[in-house]
Amino acid sequence: MYLVKQSEEFVAGLDALADLRARQRIVARLRLAEAGNLGDWAPVQGDLSEMRVHFGPGYRLYFIRRGRVIIVMLNAGSKSSQQRDIRRALKIAAEIGGNS
Repeated sequence: MYLVKQSEEFVAGLDALADLRARQRIVARLRLAEAGNLGDWAPVQGDLSEMRVHFGPGYRLYFIRRGRVIIVMLNAGSKSSQQRDIRRALKIAAEIGGNS
């Protein structure tokens, strides 16, 4: 099991997501992660990893792990904005003390 923490930027982006079904899928994905099932995920760079949500444009949820207890959700985006989203996630990770 994990404790999933969300950055302010992640929460704001999720709240602003107009597609209700996509928002529901992302929230469901976070609940699965809390239960210990990270599903489809991959390392991106350093400590930064992404969870992939195969819905709509292909959402990516960027996170760092701190042990088996905490996942910090940094930000999210779609496949089309992936490189920009990764740069932003790395910046947020550095701000909160990630080693990315």
